[in-house]
Amino acid sequence: MFKKLFGKKEVEPETIASPINGKIVAIENVPDPTFGQKMIGDGLAIDPTDGHVVAPVSGKIVQVFPTKHAFGIETTSGAELLIHIGLETVAMNGEGFTAHVKEGDHIKVGDPIIDFDLDLVKEKAAHSITPIVITNHDSFSLEKQGEGDAKTEAGITPLFVVKAK
Repeated sequence: MFKKLFGKKEVEPETIASPINGKIVAIENVPDPTFGQKMIGDGLAIDPTDGHVVAPVSGKIVQVFPTKHAFGIETTSGAELLIHIGLETVAMNGEGFTAHVKEGDHIKVGDPIIDFDLDLVKEKAAHSITPIVITNHDSFSLEKQGEGDAKTEAGITPLFVVKAK
């Protein structure tokens, strides 16, 4: 009886949707060792077809990089999600990026987060591929839902399910 009252609360698994329209790419195929070798986390990437990024899960915005090329979300289960728009986009110094959220904002799936000029990213950055990773993946199991050129719809297509270990 006391275990039911005082035991560890079971955290429900959370589905992480695609934050952007495009095609799914295995994280190992991201042409940057920081992401491709899972140095900062595990997940998937999207090769985007437009520049509209939405919340892939409900939670809280914990960081919006000053250059607006990346942001972090803490989900309701405590998973830390990093969405990094393109590769080497930090060098663009925010050019072509517009943020619709700020640190501390509570968001739900589908809320607008960042808009960016995809053509400008393709012109000025190393790549437009967008990694979506769980940075505290040691505390969570990931069940990937899709890989290999599957098309995604922002805020709708499930990428992976995370569950606290």
